[in-house]
Amino acid sequence: FKAPIRPDVVNFVRTNLRKNSRQPYAVSELAGHQTSAESWGTGRAVARIPRVRGGGTHRSGQGAFGNMCRGGRMFAPTKTWRRWHRRVNITQKRYAICSALAASALPALVLSKGHRIEEIPEVPLVVDDKVEGYKKTKEAVLLLKKLKAWNDVKKVYASQRMRAGKGKMRNRRCIQRRGPCIIYSEDNGITKAFRNIPGITLLNVNKLNLLRLAPGGHVGRFCIWTESAFRRLDELYGTWRKPASLKVEYNLPVRKMTNTDLTRILKSEEIQKALRPPNKKIQRRVLKK
Repeated sequence: FKAPIRPDVVNFVRTNLRKNSRQPYAVSELAGHQTSAESWGTGRAVARIPRVRGGGTHRSGQGAFGNMCRGGRMFAPTKTWRRWHRRVNITQKRYAICSALAASALPALVLSKGHRIEEIPEVPLVVDDKVEGYKKTKEAVLLLKKLKAWNDVKKVYASQRMRAGKGKMRNRRCIQRRGPCIIYSEDNGITKAFRNIPGITLLNVNKLNLLRLAPGGHVGRFCIWTESAFRRLDELYGTWRKPASLKVEYNLPVRKMTNTDLTRILKSEEIQKALRPPNKKIQRRVLKK
């Protein structure tokens, strides 16, 4: 949780990872070319665009094929072999996950994300490993109410609404806000207990997903950890002094600056004493007319 919070890295990695779930689309190869047309050439005082042959109908003599023509093909027709997917550097992916986890430990960022954590005892919130053995939803609901995290779920219930736009026709009728993210180490029934509560995301600590930790590319997701999952983070991502035991020579990213307020640093007394005073007598060269 001491890793530098880099929203730019998180947003970049998230954008590229989302592209890997795109489905190829394209227009028909024959679209706009299913007619017999030929240019009339020059000398007729009309554009040289190919024109439909024949007569006896309004269609004959009309322009065809071009992207400026009615019934013509589009410019640069889309192809299914476009480069849809993106490869993301594995070190960048790890950096983004570390940043998202570090941001989830700052109450200000979690609140700004919209989570209701005003009554939460602490952030990050760690619970006992007995929770991993829960199998009933009523046990999960009771736990969330005891932790004062139920307000975040009530926010999800209140936000359920119909989607605006064409997604209603595409099996995406309803939308809702995000609730807490439960991160566990072993699934002894915990997924069955929490999966039916709206807005809640379940993640295995060994398979953390940036798209769930920073939905929309925005850091600050409210996370509830089990104790064993929380202890496993050092083995997975290491520390500043000790590399991760489950990854090859990977250490936690280190900040380049401890204080990012550059203006305050430059205007501090220590820096100003080391600088020479500004030269007021500057002679500028006179431009010849």
